[in-house]
Amino acid sequence: MRSKPFAIAIAGGSGSGKTSLTRALVDELGRDRCCVLDHDSYYKDLSHQTLAARAATNFDHPASLDNVLIAEHIRQLLLGQAIERPRYDFATHTRTAETQTVAARPIIICEGILLLAVPELRRSFDLRLYIETPADVRALRRVQRDIDERGRTLQSVIKQYFSTVRPMHEQFVEPARRSANAVLDWRQSSAAQAKAVLQTLTEQFDGEPLTVSG
Repeated sequence: MRSKPFAIAIAGGSGSGKTSLTRALVDELGRDRCCVLDHDSYYKDLSHQTLAARAATNFDHPASLDNVLIAEHIRQLLLGQAIERPRYDFATHTRTAETQTVAARPIIICEGILLLAVPELRRSFDLRLYIETPADVRALRRVQRDIDERGRTLQSVIKQYFSTVRPMHEQFVEPARRSANAVLDWRQSSAAQAKAVLQTLTEQFDGEPLTVSG
């Protein structure tokens, strides 16, 4: 049996289905066996800037995220130590004063667009997954999410998509696909994807070699 925690990265473009797969994995594994980090919680605090300057930030570039902090938090969780995950307010582009305690668990699941595009993060994971989803599906999902959950207007979402989301996907997200152990098909349900990943984890925790079919 594996004695150290097992870290999983779930990457893919914005709207590819990362959060849905994360939830499906938690359902399959049980909340007592896994903890979750989302890369989005680690956006840098921009409270020192004007609201207009914050809104103009390229949030789809790796430099917009506090990658040093999340890398340290992953390291601590792998050592069995609890961490204080930041809380981010997407409406104001600032961190809130509150944090959320995340206890260490045998399985660490991290999801984010740029997880595999940052070398110091990529090296932290035992299993790297990438969800392959067509651009039109991702774009429509992002529009719906940003309007419903983040208080954005349709015009602002479209403007951001063409100015940063699409070019940053082509520059950073898509090339990082090559570093994934497995590329998952978006046409599979999140439950089906989770069951396939669970089979891999079962083999790993039973001491078998880690093999993932793409």
